[in-house]
Amino acid sequence: MTEPIRLLLVDDHPLVRDGLRARLETVGHFVVVAEAGDAASAVLAARSAAPDCVLMDISMRGVHGVELTRQLLAEWPALRIIMLTMHDEPQYVIEAFRAGARGYVLKDSPAQEIVAAIDAVMAGRRYFTASVAEALATASLPEPVLTQRECEVLALIADGRSNKEIAQRLDLSVRTVESHRINIKRKFDLEGTAALMKFAVERKRLKVS
Repeated sequence: MTEPIRLLLVDDHPLVRDGLRARLETVGHFVVVAEAGDAASAVLAARSAAPDCVLMDISMRGVHGVELTRQLLAEWPALRIIMLTMHDEPQYVIEAFRAGARGYVLKDSPAQEIVAAIDAVMAGRRYFTASVAEALATASLPEPVLTQRECEVLALIADGRSNKEIAQRLDLSVRTVESHRINIKRKFDLEGTAALMKFAVERKRLKVS
């Protein structure tokens, strides 16, 4: 049997979290390992409970859900984040995905859609709730932007360098290099090492030509 998907619920309304937990706990391969009502509690919960996936509201007191997404992914690049919100405006969706969210579901969606979103993002795909997908039909997601360090790592990947070699060349730890690789794959929806290598080589070829 595979390990259950560990979930962290982040919403500043306890009743919303209670209802969401009740729905998710009926799914055999899910386990809600922690809840949080604000950004600081969410970071602490992520450190202590080691979730695989976070379901997060956008509008919360204090730190906005989009900014919290950036904070969490800066520390845990492999974490999968789904925005669970009432906002269906394209700009909210674009901001969320630019921050690194992998799914976007409206709070009034049926339970089976939330389950489908979790399963999709854990399988490496993006997930939009149906009405959000329609709203995005006239608005395109911007081209992902790589940081300077990610560009350096990608260039060395194109040269066939291993994580250890890249770490030595850039004076980084191997773990940091791996985090950069995960971020690049997440930003461009790349699955696996072969896809990353192909992307790196093609990107380098375009710059040279």
